[in-house]
Amino acid sequence: MSVFAALGTLLSWFADCLAPLFGASATAAAIVLFTLCVRAALHPLARAAVRGEKARAALAPKVAELNRRHKRDPERLRHAMAELYEKESVSPVAGCLPTLVQLPVFFVMYHLFSTGSGAGDLLDHTLAGAPLGGRWGGDLAGPHGAVYLALFVLIAAVAGWTSVRARKAAAGRPAPAGVPAGAARLLPLMSFGTLVTAAVVPLAAGLYLATSTTWTAVERALLQRTGREERAKGGARSSG
Repeated sequence: MSVFAALGTLLSWFADCLAPLFGASATAAAIVLFTLCVRAALHPLARAAVRGEKARAALAPKVAELNRRHKRDPERLRHAMAELYEKESVSPVAGCLPTLVQLPVFFVMYHLFSTGSGAGDLLDHTLAGAPLGGRWGGDLAGPHGAVYLALFVLIAAVAGWTSVRARKAAAGRPAPAGVPAGAARLLPLMSFGTLVTAAVVPLAAGLYLATSTTWTAVERALLQRTGREERAKGGARSSG
């Protein structure tokens, strides 16, 4: 059995279980449930990513000093940054792991609903009347425009919240090595790339993206708040 057929079978099973609650939109609900299961399985990686971000934040003064010292020699700066991260056992790409691991899952979902390979009758299923294998045609006033509008509004709201939090977190920190300051200021806007992607992929894949990005935003906020509370408690014990 191919991976596409396996995913199609799994979604069909989820949809059959959810049909009494969601009726014709059971497959859409199954996609949401499947996405939540994937993200729950990746939660340990997300926790590791947040720990890595905290470690990199702690190195910010040293990074700023290296940027100042080697600002005219980008190659030397890259070597110095690599040595610093290695010495402190900090991975500069740890925060990307949850996203990288998800890419194969998203590709399978995209392929399943783009080609129908292994999908069975899933392409005939809908969300509020909009075919899960269909794409937005650029018309929000069309018969399925409300479905796509709701999807885009959700993704845009999550992207906006993520962008604001990223800007606040980056305030006062040096730009990553090798990244111009102007480009670094644009990094928080990358979260809106999901909105562009959702506009061109099948509705099923867009639903996966919306669910996953919402999970990511909430998960990171909770993990970061938990970290702040733990640091505050640690500081209180030290002062006591």
